[in-house]
Amino acid sequence: MPLVAHTDLPTFARLREEGEEILEVDRASRQDIREMHIGLLNIMPDAALEATERQFFRLVGACNQIAQFHVHPFTIDGLPRGEAAQAHIARYYEPFEKIKEDGLDALIISGANVTHPHLPEENFWQPLTEVFTWAKENVTSVLCSCLATHALIEFCYGIERTRLPDKRWGVFSHRLVNRSHPLVAEINTRFDVPHSRFNEIFRKDMEAKGLKVLAVSPDAGVHLAVSPDGFRVVFFQGHPEYDDISLLKEYKREVLRYYRAETDGYPPFPVNYFTPEAQRVFTDYREHVIAARQAGSPLDEFPENQVLGTIDNTWRDTARAVFDNWLGKVYQLTNQDRRLPFMDGIDPDNPLGL
Repeated sequence: MPLVAHTDLPTFARLREEGEEILEVDRASRQDIREMHIGLLNIMPDAALEATERQFFRLVGACNQIAQFHVHPFTIDGLPRGEAAQAHIARYYEPFEKIKEDGLDALIISGANVTHPHLPEENFWQPLTEVFTWAKENVTSVLCSCLATHALIEFCYGIERTRLPDKRWGVFSHRLVNRSHPLVAEINTRFDVPHSRFNEIFRKDMEAKGLKVLAVSPDAGVHLAVSPDGFRVVFFQGHPEYDDISLLKEYKREVLRYYRAETDGYPPFPVNYFTPEAQRVFTDYREHVIAARQAGSPLDEFPENQVLGTIDNTWRDTARAVFDNWLGKVYQLTNQDRRLPFMDGIDPDNPLGL
């Protein structure tokens, strides 16, 4: 069922232009369908703030549960913000205090950029853990993406992530290792997921603390896991929310960083992402960038328009299916009073009754 445009957040207009069904509040109020209220704690940096909104809004809006989804974006202190991003947040985002007062049925926590070697040193650590501590008691299920997964696994289970020798970057094949869990019901047993990270939490460490691992890659490690109770917290190490061009834009950013001498080595291609045709285009451009850096000369325009038609999205259907299963279970378990996490008779320590 569709998202409800309950504010004038520009993301609603962008998604409507892309063909997504977005209900106006007046129309939604005339439908005899239950509302669900989903929080989006967006802690991405300014450049990715609105793109992250759209990515997660799309996944929620693609779900076919019999519900109207009100998505409530908010953020926390401890994150550097420019003037434009701060104005966007001030106009369209809700204060955490209001989120706590009104309640949520489910919560999504995005990834973030870091500036310190240890996550508890980040300025956003304390505000993030405050949100999670509240959500653990008051929200049916919390879904964590990438950095949020690493932060909350360290906070809850004491597992520190491990720095990888090289950036794990690209689109990787995964397989289900637990085919009976409701989150992965009726999805492909092998599927792709994008990853983009320098750190990892390993399967053996997760399982040693009782986490249930659902999907892994031989090359990228664990993608999908859940808390020991089976549902209260869902952990993604990958980025199933990514658009088809997200890794392309990241590659462009890394190329420009090399040109500006912010990094020493020219960035490799994201794994399993560019077609041979696209690789030829970017190999030719690489020679130009290296020469321009050495000579201090201007850089020709990045040739992204030459490859846009060659980029495939091989992960979106599975991502939607997992979100559909997740929100379907939230719908079945959550109390109609969104300030309460469960309907009567549900065991918070085993909400799925597994």
